[in-house]
Amino acid sequence: MASVWRAAGLAPSERTDSFVDLVCRSIVPYGDPVGMVLGPRDEVRTAEVGALRILTLAWTRGAASRAVRELRRSDPELCKIDVSLAGRFALEQSDRQAVPGAGSFTFVDLSRPHRVAARRCELTVVMFPRSALPLRDRDIGDLAGTTFDRTQPGAALVSSVVREMTDNLDAYEGPTGARLGAVLLDLIGATLAGRVDRPPAAPSESRRRALVVAIRAYIEENLSCPTLGPAAICARHHISPRYLHKLFEDQGTTVAALIRSRRLEHCRRDLLDPALAATPVSAIAHRWGYPDPAYFNRVFRAEHGLPPAEFRRVTGQPAATASRSRWA
Repeated sequence: MASVWRAAGLAPSERTDSFVDLVCRSIVPYGDPVGMVLGPRDEVRTAEVGALRILTLAWTRGAASRAVRELRRSDPELCKIDVSLAGRFALEQSDRQAVPGAGSFTFVDLSRPHRVAARRCELTVVMFPRSALPLRDRDIGDLAGTTFDRTQPGAALVSSVVREMTDNLDAYEGPTGARLGAVLLDLIGATLAGRVDRPPAAPSESRRRALVVAIRAYIEENLSCPTLGPAAICARHHISPRYLHKLFEDQGTTVAALIRSRRLEHCRRDLLDPALAATPVSAIAHRWGYPDPAYFNRVFRAEHGLPPAEFRRVTGQPAATASRSRWA
């Protein structure tokens, strides 16, 4: 389970020291912070996802440096990528100044000096061993402090996967998370290798798996939205409809079929849930993206052989009075 640090649980005078100590222990040691301000809503979540450590940080304002002095104290030979979620985050390394925006990330070598600054920032940090990258030390040095925007192959996909994982870190711990972490690390390595024109160690199959995982997670998070469909998915993940169709053809299904089956499965579970016995069928359908009663009635009957109210009745859950007139 992801660990959570919240500024709200501390006195204002204690927040800065506690936040800096946590960052130094969870990422790497930094020097004395400058202008650090922590508000009551600021927090840090940390999770171990296979070989990755993922942190989401929200803080009001501040800057810090990792200089030669800190490198001498501790060099765990780690790298990270920073994905900005909101606000302003800036980083300087190897004479480069980076301000990652939507659909981009910045690569950082934690074995080299750098400086960070933030203002009303929400940020996801993904850390991993330098040795896990398919790159030479010289390549890593050449890339340190570089921002990968959506025009760079793989960058938007990396950012998208990280954002989806950030939404529910707890779901990605354990064996399943470890497998996904390995796929994400392959994808990061391939994207970095492409920038220095080195053959990526990660095969294209790993990149396709990462994209499918990201799309499936996006679908699961947005089942309640009636407009969820191929067009929205393509726009969110920066791919063409043709490529989306190919991805799910390889999975033995279609996007529309996957959305329908996941929605109907959630509806079926809710209809069987004794705790929801008094909830109208219409409310359950609407919760999972079916605002049209007649359409939901048709697709549910086609899937389960009975209309939803009848299905609920024969499985032992009495239909709610408010729903009977509309869901025969």
